[in-house]
Amino acid sequence: MPAAAGRNLRREGSGRLRPTGQGRGGRRRDRRAARPTRHVPGAGGLRLGSRPDGAAPRRSRHPGSPAGVLTGGGYEQLLADSGLAPVAGVDEAGRGACAGPLVAAAVILDPGRPIAGLDDSKALTARKREALCERILEQALAVSWVRVEAAECDALGMHEADIQGMRRAVARLSVRPAFVLTDGFPVDGLGIPGLAVWKGDKVAACVSAASIVAKVTRDAMMVAHDAEFPGYGLAGHKGYCTQAHIKALAELGPTTLHRMSYSCVADAARVGSP
Repeated sequence: MPAAAGRNLRREGSGRLRPTGQGRGGRRRDRRAARPTRHVPGAGGLRLGSRPDGAAPRRSRHPGSPAGVLTGGGYEQLLADSGLAPVAGVDEAGRGACAGPLVAAAVILDPGRPIAGLDDSKALTARKREALCERILEQALAVSWVRVEAAECDALGMHEADIQGMRRAVARLSVRPAFVLTDGFPVDGLGIPGLAVWKGDKVAACVSAASIVAKVTRDAMMVAHDAEFPGYGLAGHKGYCTQAHIKALAELGPTTLHRMSYSCVADAARVGSP
């Protein structure tokens, strides 16, 4: 297990979500944010996507960083200037996988200790993600994560599992945020003002940090599960529906890690039935 992920696992622990009784027919369509400029409920009329002077929020960059790679918090600073601090970023990893848990993470960065190189976790190498995760765990004001099991994802539907996981991750933070930024779709029921930001893991540093923590933590879990369920290649594809994974499913059948609501898993289960 990577050192960063190991520390993350020890630091916060995980909480499992139980199905609420909502079946597959109760799934809701994703309500992805169309753009970052939106009215913010509970924020005194603030609109994200523009500064008081009408310009777009600036994205801080380290002098040595490639263009577009976040190192600071343009959105976080705008909110802080409006009296809304601290700001938590929330994101998840594993939504599209057919095996393994969904992991939701929440991070409140320390504005006095900026972390250079933050970006969408999928745009970073594994080594870079792990190094950044280590720094996030050392320097952030608060970090938490939640694991939602495969069976719970099936029972709730992926969108509802996402929503509940993100709510739980925010609730586990040791510091209560004044505002929450989420990647892509709104999360209701937080009891805290919040906003869904289009491509939030690329334009809001705290969401980028949450994306990295969720990804590194989940990847470490899948490496551990590979030893528990050999033959599926979980350490490599991390539970996603690759050709090698589908072939292993056809030969070995699904495990308790697999999401039966996914067609490739359901098809393998039918083939293996008497």
